[in-house]
Amino acid sequence: MEATERRAAATDGVRDAEGAVRDAEDAVARLKEGLAGVGVTLPSLRVDPVSCAGNEPTPLVDLGRCNIDTALRLCEVLAEKGSGHGG
Repeated sequence: MEATERRAAATDGVRDAEGAVRDAEDAVARLKEGLAGVGVTLPSLRVDPVSCAGNEPTPLVDLGRCNIDTALRLCEVLAEKGSGHGG
């Protein structure tokens, strides 16, 4: 592989990594919007910054921690969806 090919491959890898991070950010935004639509807020919902580090990042969505009321509300929403109620 020549130097120009190596540079092109490295650039493609950076673009792929950036795309993966953008996809994770989009997933977080969609989750926040969807959860808000059913009255649930996960205050720590974010893209895990550690998973985005390094030469080949594999972004993870961190759902984070929530209080008991939020957990119970999420259980209610999931139960409603599972039973066919709630839209």
